[in-house]
Amino acid sequence: MEKKKVLFVCIHNSARSQMAEAWMNRLCGDRFEAESAGLEPGVLNPLAVAVMKESGIDISGKATRSVFDVLKAGTLFSHVITVCDESAAEACPIFPGPAKHLHMGFTDPSKIEGTEEEQLARVRVIRDSIREAVEAFCRQEPN
Repeated sequence: MEKKKVLFVCIHNSARSQMAEAWMNRLCGDRFEAESAGLEPGVLNPLAVAVMKESGIDISGKATRSVFDVLKAGTLFSHVITVCDESAAEACPIFPGPAKHLHMGFTDPSKIEGTEEEQLARVRVIRDSIREAVEAFCRQEPN
């Protein structure tokens, strides 16, 4: 059976979409192949890298990518899932094509303030929320 391709999209492809991609490939990679991209690719968020590593997933070597590069590559996705928070939803990129479009809103880790430990604690909550949303998606989506 061919895997369904899923694209996670956010603004910078530096944290939320990267975590969602990693969780999907880990949790239901037998049925789905996830990728991620952003409107304005940035640099991987070190807090996201750290909390994913705590969960046994190393995203430190992942490059950030532009939705335009993904679009030019011509890959067809069964699902495109935006993961921008609600306050940035209007800036969250729209990816054209026949895919089912879904939205899972998560707080932007780059906007979190406080001490490093406070920031890590909040990004852990985001990481766990993304995992829960991906698990729910995998349970609900048929093969």
